[in-house]
Amino acid sequence: MSEQELPPWLREQVSRLQQLQQNLQAIMMQKQQLEVETVETDRALEELKKAGPDDSVYRNAGSVLIKAKKEEVMKELEEKKELSNTRVMVLGKQEARVKENLKEVESKINEMIHGIQSGTDTKPKAG
Repeated sequence: MSEQELPPWLREQVSRLQQLQQNLQAIMMQKQQLEVETVETDRALEELKKAGPDDSVYRNAGSVLIKAKKEEVMKELEEKKELSNTRVMVLGKQEARVKENLKEVESKINEMIHGIQSGTDTKPKAG
């Protein structure tokens, strides 16, 4: 059975499934990028902790490095890490919701296909 032969209500569910899969992939990519950023921030903080009080510290400002106070840079990095961790938690919750929606849509599609195959070509309940 080709996609064109599918009933409109089943095509709609398949389209919804594809959209949810794309959303999940985007969320997972964002989450992974934030996790990498957090690891890099942790490394920078560790190096700053090793730096002595008289060592020069520089902050990245676009394509230029600017001399900065160690304490200020550490504070900025801690805030950045905290924000990243919060965003990872939010994305984790979104990921869980999308996965749950995916399961529901997959189940609905399987029920519809089973109904078509068994000859009871009835439209699914609203929901």
